Amino acid sequence: MTALLELRDKLKYIYSKNEAFILPVVKFLLAFITLTVVNSKMGYMTKVDNMAIVLVAALMCSFLPTVCIILFGALFSLLHMYALSMEIALVGVIIYMLMFLVFFRFSPRDSLVVVLTPLLCFMKMPYIMPVAMGLLGTPASAVSVACGVVVYHLLLAVTANAPTINTMNAADALAKVRLVIDALVGNKAMLVMVAAFVITVIAVYLIRRMSVDYSWTIAMTAGVILNLVIMLVGDLIYETNISVVGAIFGNLLALAVAKVIEFFRFCVDYSRTEKVQFEDDEYYYYVKAVPKMTVAAPTKTVKHINTPRRTPAGSGRSVTTERTQRKSSGRYGGSAGGGRSVTIGNQQDRSQDDYEELF
Repeated sequence: MTALLELRDKLKYIYSKNEAFILPVVKFLLAFITLTVVNSKMGYMTKVDNMAIVLVAALMCSFLPTVCIILFGALFSLLHMYALSMEIALVGVIIYMLMFLVFFRFSPRDSLVVVLTPLLCFMKMPYIMPVAMGLLGTPASAVSVACGVVVYHLLLAVTANAPTINTMNAADALAKVRLVIDALVGNKAMLVMVAAFVITVIAVYLIRRMSVDYSWTIAMTAGVILNLVIMLVGDLIYETNISVVGAIFGNLLALAVAKVIEFFRFCVDYSRTEKVQFEDDEYYYYVKAVPKMTVAAPTKTVKHINTPRRTPAGSGRSVTTERTQRKSSGRYGGSAGGGRSVTIGNQQDRSQDDYEELF
């Protein structure tokens, strides 16, 4: 455990020291993966499905706010929809505008969630996001998770009905619009997933905020079980045809990721919990203090002894310098400055004292 705590502190120190370089690289990779997935799943406009354009857009996103990744992803998907049908692109614009209004109203800081949720859905790992956002976010984060699920199923609806849309002519504009809207609104699997994820985010948040021991572990375990139960019940009622084995393994993976998040965000030692009670003129206070798990950095002492300088005859003085260097046990293991002590001795007086002691 000590080695893991030291590794955690080192990783935090490296990130805090190089955040200006690490964050743009992460944003570039996330934007690149997002745009690549959109092009691979749709790919109706060949001019957009170009690696050079994807690299340029990802490079722009690395220096812009995170919400720009959402905007570029929406723009690429709308261009592919336009290449398929102008009516489908119009439906996509309306749905994106509604989601952006709801998103910016309730959870504008969770733009990363809207990007990661459809990506994890395409990777068959969607159960990670509700548990993770219940631990890290607020109940408003459920809106971001729900928007990500809707985006995923919108792209699925467009790609699934693309062969039918290609066979229709310009006179079937209303039929195209109705086809996509019915595929989205009548999608029971999407409704069940949205309901399960929203309830899971809120439940995990409420439990992990409780002042009980191991609240985070209880919250993530309850969230995983609740999410799995809702998905299975929804499958029985609406016949969504979800993979039971995939749901079980996906929730176990979500539990493992949640434990990693807990280690980096909320690693405490409940065995050393202290409860304090005090009062003032108006209130009684009952405080529960749980210490964090930290590792004190070792203290190092370095001694440097200078060689005696050549002094005039009869002075008999020697100079000894002792330099100490100590390493602080702060949050990121940074080193603090040392000190130096100088001792000046008189060898002549010392030899005189020895002579008097002999005689």
